[in-house]
Amino acid sequence: MLGTSLTLSQYLARTSAEFAGIETTAVERLSAEIHSAYEEGRFVFLCGNGGSGSNASHICEDLAKSTLERSDFSNPARKRLKIVSLTDNVAAILAWGNDEGFETVFVEQLKNLASADDMLIAFSGSGNSVNVLSAIDWANHARLRTWGITGFDGGKLRDLAQESVHVSLSDMGLVESIHLLLFHWILDDVHARIYTKGRYAQTSRRSSAPRRKVA
Repeated sequence: MLGTSLTLSQYLARTSAEFAGIETTAVERLSAEIHSAYEEGRFVFLCGNGGSGSNASHICEDLAKSTLERSDFSNPARKRLKIVSLTDNVAAILAWGNDEGFETVFVEQLKNLASADDMLIAFSGSGNSVNVLSAIDWANHARLRTWGITGFDGGKLRDLAQESVHVSLSDMGLVESIHLLLFHWILDDVHARIYTKGRYAQTSRRSSAPRRKVA
């Protein structure tokens, strides 16, 4: 817990310094994959425990709602991102956890809901949460696209997931905060892709501009 020894200014400076170590291309690939899932009507599932579970819920809400323009809230023709946080089905979690063990609470939900080519994004600061690893292992065998969102040394999740976004930092609070910030960028990026805004609007204009004839 870095905040026990660092002043606020030092803590913020350390947070800022950590961003230099982020593999930005992995974050960009994840955003592109979420947009592809949107385009193709595939489901995106999220899971995690504790603060990581809270991040999964937060991110699910953001991507479900804020990838839309307000003008499209009542538009039945506007496609929506199919996204589910497995941390939020309390009754299912309690039933499976009580009867079969906590390691089953995510994977058993996936067995009901997931299909090949869907996505599973699993958050674990340590990378060693057994229920998260069980979900990723099943998803790999069921031909889902799997992503691990990790901290510390990445644990088992970093190797088990097909792709990963890793924050190499041994402070759970900062790891979870950085994960959430990265996903807020992903939200903005997916929204911009859907509505061809910002840099995607510029790309669209360039690709649609008439070519000049060469004399």
